[in-house]
Amino acid sequence: MNQPLQIQTDDLVGTTAIVTGAGRGFGRAIAAALAAAGAHVIGVARTGAQLNEVADELGDSFTPVVADAADSATAGRLIEEYRPRVLVLCAGAAPLMSPLQEQTWEGFSLNWKVDVAQAFHWTRSALRHPLPPGSSVIAMSSGAALNGSPLSGGYAGAKATVTFITSYAAGESQRAGLGIRFVSVLPRLTPATELGGKAVAAYAERQGVDVETFVQSTGPVLDAEQVGKSVLEITTGGAGDHGAYLLASSGLSALA
Repeated sequence: MNQPLQIQTDDLVGTTAIVTGAGRGFGRAIAAALAAAGAHVIGVARTGAQLNEVADELGDSFTPVVADAADSATAGRLIEEYRPRVLVLCAGAAPLMSPLQEQTWEGFSLNWKVDVAQAFHWTRSALRHPLPPGSSVIAMSSGAALNGSPLSGGYAGAKATVTFITSYAAGESQRAGLGIRFVSVLPRLTPATELGGKAVAAYAERQGVDVETFVQSTGPVLDAEQVGKSVLEITTGGAGDHGAYLLASSGLSALA
């Protein structure tokens, strides 16, 4: 049985964090975890109703910002305005679940236009208008970046590119002596979010089994709360100093 994470979060009290994709799924859980640790969270998403639900839950520790996280102007404006101690890039498009021959280029390239664009614009802004030394930029990638995902078009390649962008940014931070940490996190496939649930259903159908059978075959389920706690573990140094982590229900495993 996994032991609860013991995370020292005192250094987050009174700081500011920006979380993109904060209206639902992993982003919402990460925002809640950072707020509980004492950070004031700026939550970014395109859907105001979802952000308002998070604001109702978290109260004064959360500021909703309705904006497109994949837009370069959004990244530059919010970094300049809030100068976050922690920046978590969790926004992304839900891929179209179908085999290659049934994809169109527009659908196949969707995650490049959203997930990769987001990673590029925010990490570039964090370097060009440097965040304070000691800041952390955490980009949520996917385990699909390692294993592929034949039913989700360009999703796996896009998520792999997110990890490359993050590692490139880490190198530039080191070269310039900026003291900004760039980290990518690759969660395993889980039905715990709307996006993951659709992917699990598609792969279960592909294998000719029901969803429950498929989920049982993949082992213990990673839930959103664990993702939030793992982000805290990274930002507070509890996970060690690595550039990328695979995240499963058992916890974080360093990849680089």
